[in-house]
Amino acid sequence: MSITAEDAVRYDVRDDVAILTIDFPPVNALGAPMREGMVQRLRQAEADAAVRAIVVIGANDRFVAGADIREFGKAKKGPELVEIQTMMEESRKPVVCAIDGHALGGGLELALAAPFRVAASRAKIGLPEVNLGLLPGGGGSQRLTRIVGPEVALDLILEGKHISAAKGKELGLIDEVTDGPVIDTAIAFARAKAQHGGPFPKTIERTDKVAGTDPSIFKTTREANAKKWQGMVAPFKIVDCIEAACTLAPREGLAFEKEAFQVCLQAPSRAAQVHLFFAERQAAKIEGLSASVEPKPIRKVGIIGAGTMGGGIAMSCVNAGLPVVLLEAAPDALDAGMAKVKSNYEISVKRGSRSQAQVDKALGLITTTLDYTDLADCDLVIEAVFENMAIKKEIFAKLDEVCKPGAILATNTSALDIDEIASATKRPEDVIGTHFFSPANVMKLLENVRGTKSSPETIATVMAFGKQVGKVPVLAGNCEGFIGNRMLRAYGTEAEHLLEEGATPSSIDKALKDFGFPMGIFLMRDMSGLDVGYRMRQGRIEAGTLDPNAPDYTPLADRIVEAGRLGQKSGAGYYKYEGRDATPDPEVESMLKTIAKKKGITRREIGEEEIVNRILGAMVNEGAKILDERVAQRASDIDVTYAFGYGFPKYRGGPMFWAQQKGLDKLLEIIRANHARYGDRWKPAKLIEERVASRTDWNGATIEAA
Repeated sequence: MSITAEDAVRYDVRDDVAILTIDFPPVNALGAPMREGMVQRLRQAEADAAVRAIVVIGANDRFVAGADIREFGKAKKGPELVEIQTMMEESRKPVVCAIDGHALGGGLELALAAPFRVAASRAKIGLPEVNLGLLPGGGGSQRLTRIVGPEVALDLILEGKHISAAKGKELGLIDEVTDGPVIDTAIAFARAKAQHGGPFPKTIERTDKVAGTDPSIFKTTREANAKKWQGMVAPFKIVDCIEAACTLAPREGLAFEKEAFQVCLQAPSRAAQVHLFFAERQAAKIEGLSASVEPKPIRKVGIIGAGTMGGGIAMSCVNAGLPVVLLEAAPDALDAGMAKVKSNYEISVKRGSRSQAQVDKALGLITTTLDYTDLADCDLVIEAVFENMAIKKEIFAKLDEVCKPGAILATNTSALDIDEIASATKRPEDVIGTHFFSPANVMKLLENVRGTKSSPETIATVMAFGKQVGKVPVLAGNCEGFIGNRMLRAYGTEAEHLLEEGATPSSIDKALKDFGFPMGIFLMRDMSGLDVGYRMRQGRIEAGTLDPNAPDYTPLADRIVEAGRLGQKSGAGYYKYEGRDATPDPEVESMLKTIAKKKGITRREIGEEEIVNRILGAMVNEGAKILDERVAQRASDIDVTYAFGYGFPKYRGGPMFWAQQKGLDKLLEIIRANHARYGDRWKPAKLIEERVASRTDWNGATIEAA
């Protein structure tokens, strides 16, 4: 049943105040019936002789959600938002927007055009369009800047922040905040304004916060964020629009914003950012989970290991208000771990990202111990020690003895078998992987790894816990490397083969950086330290799971470490270093020539396009196998993993999205050509072949012919 304009916006009069109630399910979006209804009701209120003031409110304890996604990609019908805004600005009667719930994006843009705004104390407001690769296209950049000034506008719009009603009042975006029914406060406020008389303020004509703006703040903002915004369009256009609000006449600024919005709308980065925006929300959902399964409450967390990972995980928990018991094997290790945590917090205070009071509160939530029995009342215990199966199993056997029934026992392993770790306990249903990324107090991704026997309740709990501590949780199946590191191995292996064939660490790193990664793979390895990977390879060689004499084995990483080059910390690795400054090293190229000669490889020039296609092609081919094996729930989960955990450029949407945009048929051509040339490591994933044959995307939807 379609909703009429009259139904979408109801009209009532309370004494001398007209109440326009937006009731356009499900979220009071700015759809055509709602826009038509607002125009009709504003005209009705203007013509009603009994009405002295107007209140606009949303039904069901929410204001207006923003644009109507049902209209995306379709020709718009009915009046534009600007017509409603102009009517509110030009009204002879005071218009008050009564905000409850959320007023985000177009919802806030609507409210900013009214002369006055009253909000419930629980309300949130913001302009989060940047998260979708867009900018506020309904006057938001112009009106908000004219109310709060350019410095605050840059912060709010570029970060897509949601702020409280109280903060909104402090900034001048909200006129009054109430703990009671917002409609009652808004009516009283509107009546008082009518009593006082007009003319009523027009936000778009305010100049007090923009006059005399120092133009250097816009140049500084662009320069400071150029690296962070690489490949994106919206952030740069947002700065342009806020600058326009300070330099152009009101209507010129609105026209400028409208043009900038269209540029963002057509940008390739927008589709990628929209994909990731929805992919992040989808990743938190667990396929096949019964609606009756509820996550367990996590009120106290135990962490084993106070090293870099354990300390970072502890910070993530206490920053979210969760008490932590931090356990180490020796007093010196515990002291060193806490010193590092305190040092990290000191840096935050110096940067101004945290106050000393916040830091003191967080540190007060950490209890240190050397005794496992102090973990007895923890709801969740996370083991974060060295990647050694024997040590982990010993720890989990101890946890099995001391932890309360129903406590979740989690391991921070990045690659080891969850089921084998769980076998050390009598409660494998409570065991699961929680793979944080370093530094854990900063990195957003949490790769949760279910074992064969992990219970639905355990899975649901760690996914909810991820959100509780401000992470982006993704659910992975149990295999070596899970989602992220399994694909990283394919990425790294292909990069190593490219080196043997003629590329250099710097040429590969440059190609990846030009593609959009924050840094290349070999510079990243040098920063992390090369000795850990070397020890892991040697362990696999000793265990017989890795053959160093196999034709596909690439020995350069071993030769580098055996030459005493451990990366940046030793002054040499794939590069040589002066402090942190890396320069290409002829000695590494000499090693490569020796290895290539021994293998009978004739080295050649390799261009950036081949480097990118081979490295990303290998990643996506492995990603398709991961998807086919149900290690990942959905292709977009792989994109979220790589965008939030591995530095894949967000403006490209993730490796699986990149492949789909490139064309799965074109990618399959690359994979087949490399398979013919290099053999089994390039064997095409069955899923890619199936998708290309059926002309469908990763989700099985039909791809339209070009």
